[in-house]
Amino acid sequence: MGVDTLRWTGDALELLDQRALPERIEYVACRTASDTARAIREMVVRGAPAIGCAAAFGIALDAGRGVGLEAGFEALAASRPTAVNLFWALDRMRRTLEQHGASALEREAIAIFEEDLAVNRAIGAHGAKLVPDHARIMTHCNAGALATAGHGTALGVIRSARDQGKAISVVANETRPYLQGARLTAWEMVQEQIPVTLVTDNMAGYLMSRGEIDLLIVGADRVAANGDVANKIGTYTLAVLARRHALPFYVAAPLSTFDLSIADGASIPIEERAADEVTGYRGIRWAPNGVAVRNPAFDVTPADLVTGLITERGVLSAPSRIGIAELFSRP
Repeated sequence: MGVDTLRWTGDALELLDQRALPERIEYVACRTASDTARAIREMVVRGAPAIGCAAAFGIALDAGRGVGLEAGFEALAASRPTAVNLFWALDRMRRTLEQHGASALEREAIAIFEEDLAVNRAIGAHGAKLVPDHARIMTHCNAGALATAGHGTALGVIRSARDQGKAISVVANETRPYLQGARLTAWEMVQEQIPVTLVTDNMAGYLMSRGEIDLLIVGADRVAANGDVANKIGTYTLAVLARRHALPFYVAAPLSTFDLSIADGASIPIEERAADEVTGYRGIRWAPNGVAVRNPAFDVTPADLVTGLITERGVLSAPSRIGIAELFSRP
């Protein structure tokens, strides 16, 4: 894309401010774990893998300052509840602290970042095999380089398919209410010169019914032990529509997004965000004062609606508890 989602300088974590895109490219400098937690909470950085990377660097920032780390762990853990990569990264940083001391935390954060990039490229390589030449791919929200250390998960599959010489095109749902598809996915695809068409969320079924979509690929914020998937609100609707129209529905996610401690999707915590994201946008209000609002940021897609989970260890078709356990046992 020509820009980095996260930049580590040694004494600061610079985050591409995704609230400003696509109008402006700006960075927010975080110098403490508390700064980083605020940036995650306020959507400066978003996307499950990117949140995990940012949290790891947040702990490294406090370690470098020589301050107590427990407050930083607590602030970061409280920043957003659904994306399990956040907690996976914090657990890994805590284990490193216990086993090797605070001096090892910067090195571990860098390792998490570099591993995420390698994992995304592996996901892309496995997933690209599922993409036919001339495929028209629908995606939802943003699971690209902006949501990860780089390359992306769902968009990483698309990038890898393009890099193999396949003439693909993307249909990006705008992703109400925060417009991650319109602002971020469409921007990434334009930067990459991958053909992209932007549609509103409620156009998806119409396009499928007209035979204008060949497959769907989305990312994930948490995958339960049975294969149920939490992703951006609206994903469940797309999975139901895909089943109705006999279209493959793939979820691209690293193993760090799997939460084997949760039996199924009913136990995944769903973040409820502020009402003003629904009643208007960036200072413009279109809903009447006094109206009641619901704003769940995620929904859960049952495993039986998922054609396959695309991971760094390969593709798991028809996800199940047994299949996921076997996936984790693969080398």
